[in-house]
Formats: sequence, C-alpha cells, structure tokens
Amino acid sequence: MNQTINVDQLNSALTSLRTLRSSVSHVFETLSHGLRADHGEDGKDKFLSELQELLNNVNINVRDLEQTVNSLPIPTAPFNLGNTTFLSQDTTQDRQALYTQLVNSYKWTDKIHEYSSFAYTLLNQNSLKRSNINSATKRRGKMQSNHNVAPLQVDNVINNIGRSYNDMKITISRPFASNAVVQINLSHVLKAVVAFKGLLMEWVMVKGYGETLDLWTESRHNVFRKVTENAHAAMLHFYSPMIPELAVRSFMTWLHSYVNLFSDPCKRCGCHLHHTSMLPPAWRDFRSLEPFHDECKQ
Repeated sequence: MNQTINVDQLNSALTSLRTLRSSVSHVFETLSHGLRADHGEDGKDKFLSELQELLNNVNINVRDLEQTVNSLPIPTAPFNLGNTTFLSQDTTQDRQALYTQLVNSYKWTDKIHEYSSFAYTLLNQNSLKRSNINSATKRRGKMQSNHNVAPLQVDNVINNIGRSYNDMKITISRPFASNAVVQINLSHVLKAVVAFKGLLMEWVMVKGYGETLDLWTESRHNVFRKVTENAHAAMLHFYSPMIPELAVRSFMTWLHSYVNLFSDPCKRCGCHLHHTSMLPPAWRDFRSLEPFHDECKQ
C-alpha cells in the first residue's frame, strides 16, 4: 500500500514539473514573438498584461511543485544499483564519467527497443509480400533497369503508340546521345516535347501550335503553361518503373485528350472559360479524361 502511495505521489510531482516547464515555455514563446497584430493600438499594455499573467502562472506552478516535492517521502535506504555503483568509485580520471555515459547508453538502447517495437507492429500491418518489387524479383531473378534500353526498343514502343492516333503526329530525335526526345503535334491545338531516359519520361514541355518548341522555354500563353504544369503531374502519376510501356501509353492517351482543349466545357461548371482565371478547362482527369478547370477539379 505504501508503495502505491509513493508511486502516485511521484507521478503527481512529475505532472507538476511538466506543468511548470510548459508554463515557462509559454513565457519564452511570448517573449520571442513580441508585439503582435492582434494586440491592437494598445499593444504594449496588452503585451505586458499578457506577460504578467504568464509569470503569475509560473509562480503558482512553482509553489505547486514545491508542495508536491515536499510531500514525497524520503528514501530510508539507498537505491540498489548493483555492481554499477563501483564505477563511480574508480579513481582514474578518464573513467569517472563512465557511469553517466552508461546511464545515457541504457536510456538510448531502451528508446531504440521501444521504437523498434512500434516499427515492427506497423510493418506487420502493411505487408509487402505481394508488391511489384517482390513479384518482379521472383519472376526475373533481379530487377531490370529501364534507363538502359536499346534505342530500337524505345522507337518501337513510341511508334506503336503513335499509330493509334490519326490526329497526333509523333517525331523521335536524339540530339543528346542515345536518349530520345519526342515531339508531339496534336491536331493544330498544341505541341509538346517529352524527354526520355530509356523508357522513362523525365521532362515535358507544352506550347501553342504556333510557338517554337524546345525543352527549356515556357510558353508565352497562360493556358499552355497550365497544361505543362498538369503534364508534369500526369507524368509522375503514370510513372511505373516495372511497366514502363504502360506508363508511356497511359501518358500519351492522357495528353491526346487535350485535342478538344478549346471546345469541350468544364464537366463541373459547364463553362468554357472560368470566371476568375478566364482559362479553358486545362485539367484532364487521370481516369475518365474529362475536362475540368483547376478551380473545379476538387
């Protein structure tokens, strides 16, 4: 019974200590922020009154902590520390701090054990046994790199995609060594250039049909700058290092949906131009390919 009472009193003392530390932290936080806009015209007086109130809370918490600590019973015998008590009796100068280091090491390993238990529980809840990485490893023995793909294979994949669309012309060039740069002309609506590394898309730039096409200069039209921004989001969405052909085909299908950029209305508001941005629906849903304004896609 006495042990239970001592534990309760110790918990009460620790709670008072935490409360005191929190109130002191509030004082220093208020001092660091200084005068704020919500203090109004009489900011200095309000700031001083707020600080005075926080200091009063600190004084109250200090008194509570002193009362709680004074109520704790004094240990009748020294704590049993086992053989570690002899470490502090070593007269060698470089070993006198060994006991403190040992205590810190024990605390550190105890936290490592606790965090490892949490990580083990979380990882068991999210099993990776059926992931693409493990399944591909079983089928192929090791993961295949899609950065080092033969140029002929890249050309075949892109040309096969291009044959699926009559109104989208695809041209392949290699100005930078063996990596392909694909230029896309979409039915007198827009032009795009996509930089590849192997079969993985790395960069997209979309411009108006009458603009000069390159990889680095943005379009002078707001609508095509918005389409470029959305194209980067689509490139990341369809990214699939395990099935790169599907990723390229999905992206090209998504980009082809802009063939009606200036004719299809927004599926949410039904308007061609948004009343604030005055832009056509420049966003295409990744699944349905339906057009939306950026403001209406939420």
